[in-house]
Amino acid sequence: MSLDVAVAVPFKQRGTDRMGEGEFVVALSLDRDWFSPDQAKRLIDVATGRGLLSREDDHVVAAFDPAAVSVPEDYEPDQSILREQSSFERMLDALVAAGHDKQSAVAGVNDLQRRLGVSVEAAAALYARRRGVDVGDAARTARDELGR
Repeated sequence: MSLDVAVAVPFKQRGTDRMGEGEFVVALSLDRDWFSPDQAKRLIDVATGRGLLSREDDHVVAAFDPAAVSVPEDYEPDQSILREQSSFERMLDALVAAGHDKQSAVAGVNDLQRRLGVSVEAAAALYARRRGVDVGDAARTARDELGR
């Protein structure tokens, strides 16, 4: 996924899994010229929300192994990765990544939503679970959203 790659690059560049937030922003904005400093900060927020990063004091810490991420030679991130995905979008991405057809998954989720009278997020979590696809954090987020 593009977000994983964009987040991994500064860590791979420095050979670490922890760096100062400012250093991370400089790596993406000045060193790579991929984002403005504000966009690089937004990337940290999005990646933290997706569980790829955590914040500790004034540092960002990779919640994955950056060295294990393959970065294509001509890689340049698309600006769309700065947009936070909804729980439903993350669950749908997990289904597609597990080999399920996107159109069929959307149709199945919509059918469950209609028949059960639940939110699209709840239907997506159930659809994924029935197919053995782990959507962990997205399902928990959907459950939390139901409680609000």
